[in-house]
Amino acid sequence: MGLTAEYSSSNIIGSIINVPLSPIQKLVSTVRNKVGETVAMFKDINSIKQENESLKEEVERLRKENRELKEFKLKKEELESLLNIKNQFNEYDPIGANIIAKDPGNWFITFKIDRGTNDGVDVNFPVINSDGLVGRVAACHPFSSQVVALIDAGTTVSAKISRTRDPVRVRGDLALKDEGLCIVDYIPPDTDIQVGDTVETSGLGGIYPKGIIIGTIIEIREISNQLNKYALVKPAVDFRRLENVLVLMRKTE
Repeated sequence: MGLTAEYSSSNIIGSIINVPLSPIQKLVSTVRNKVGETVAMFKDINSIKQENESLKEEVERLRKENRELKEFKLKKEELESLLNIKNQFNEYDPIGANIIAKDPGNWFITFKIDRGTNDGVDVNFPVINSDGLVGRVAACHPFSSQVVALIDAGTTVSAKISRTRDPVRVRGDLALKDEGLCIVDYIPPDTDIQVGDTVETSGLGGIYPKGIIIGTIIEIREISNQLNKYALVKPAVDFRRLENVLVLMRKTE
């Protein structure tokens, strides 16, 4: 009886001690696990941040390479255009120029380039780019020159229809310059001029060499009570976005 009573008392005391410890141990274990998970999560976050930084650096590197490739492609195209122009106009020495100033407005009608008499540039030298005819040099200074564009109201160019070879005249027009268009007139009555025809310089007049693309016919208009007609031409050059041009300098012996 004594042993049984003693054993029972021990069991009761053990139960009293053990019963509350079981939830506490679970709680401690749970907290420990949560802390471990949180620490692991922060480690993962730091790792992700590092990966993101690495990815950002890689993206920026690729963007830089892409920009450099685009610049290289543009330079290559410019050099190819310059070579083609040199081959086409072998009696001229093209010289590149940057536009450094322009008159107010959206269109490049009169503007200044960074080439002048010190570079051999002179008045009435033709100005072109890879798309076609830009205009001519109107005034020169030692380190700069003023260029008057094709769409200026005072510009006239001896031209021809590329398809038919018929002679025409292209001129700027005050009412059309804000649309970036020119007029084609002096069209022979029997000329088969059509919308979509290309117009190019004829080489007559002493300023522009033949074969420079001027633009495309977009509309043909009849003059009331007259047999003749005129047309509207959209220049090949975008006179809203000009940065660089070529001045055609005649070769000297």
